[in-house]
Amino acid sequence: MNPGPAAPPPVKCLVWDLDNTLWDGTLLEGDDVVPHDGIRDVVTALDARGILQSVCSRNDHAPAWARLEELGLADYFVVPQIGWGRKSEAVRRIAEELNFATAAVAFIDDQPAERAEVAHGLPDVRCYPAEAAVTLPDLPEFTPRTVTADAGRRRSMYRAGVRRADEQTRFTGSHEDFLRSLDMVLDVTRATPEDLARVEELTLRTSQMNATGVHYPDHALRALLADPGHEVLVATLADRFGPHGAVGVVLLARHAGAWHLKLLATSCRVVAFGVGAILLDWLADRAALAGAHLLADFRPTDRNRMMEIAYRFAGFDDAPCACRDLVGAGAGPGDVQLLHLAAERRQPPGTLRLTAPDLTSAAPG
Repeated sequence: MNPGPAAPPPVKCLVWDLDNTLWDGTLLEGDDVVPHDGIRDVVTALDARGILQSVCSRNDHAPAWARLEELGLADYFVVPQIGWGRKSEAVRRIAEELNFATAAVAFIDDQPAERAEVAHGLPDVRCYPAEAAVTLPDLPEFTPRTVTADAGRRRSMYRAGVRRADEQTRFTGSHEDFLRSLDMVLDVTRATPEDLARVEELTLRTSQMNATGVHYPDHALRALLADPGHEVLVATLADRFGPHGAVGVVLLARHAGAWHLKLLATSCRVVAFGVGAILLDWLADRAALAGAHLLADFRPTDRNRMMEIAYRFAGFDDAPCACRDLVGAGAGPGDVQLLHLAAERRQPPGTLRLTAPDLTSAAPG
């Protein structure tokens, strides 16, 4: 049976042109610009779904931003790029500041030449004509299957991140001292059915800090929840600037004598906090207390080099080991490698407080 075409990857940020796209008219020509019909509804709908939005416009910044404020729209847009340079470079800066791959960014503009320039410079960016704006919420790439609690506050969490970054630039101590000053708490809990939408979203959206890139859909996660031999764990992070929301997912199979880490994925928003390394260190300690070898699936990609470094730093390697036989037939689909934890490892600095369940309290399946 033909499964049909694959769903397009989700858009994480939509970048709007202003003149004759977001609003009707040209600001510098003195037009009394107002949003096109239906545009305000599009902006608020995408925001509620957790899709960040920005602007990229050929205008003088001050009057353009002042007009967005007058219209009550400015707060919806992060890292705006309003000026006179090439739009491809502006879109690239937006992606870099948000720490997104360009494939997760979309661009909408009324001018075919501008769309062509962006598409040439950034071929992974999806470009849309202005007349398609009101249809965007109906497109699958702008329609997450579920809207999580974290999605609705993604913009506010991003803005908290900006304040956090601003304070870091003024901090005079070491990076570890700054992290300690945040009073971070990483809370690891066993996932509940209500958590699965966010867990699935993390496996789908995260690429930089995803150990395998394997997507676990809702039905697969529910099956793992019901299996006593598996742990589905979700990690949430908070600090004195506010909650980061759910930032990590762990899928762990516990066998007699060996624990098999099938997936570790953490949000790109918390790369600088070393959450992946801290979770690996915690799992290594739990496995050691349970008298189990710790093995992990890993598939290198062009995006997850930082996760590979975290695994290597934690002491994982691909050297031959008899413990591989304890977890059954192979590591997983495709070119996924099965790594094992070597005897010696370096622990990450203690920069946060971690609360977590006792994984050694139940017998492995």
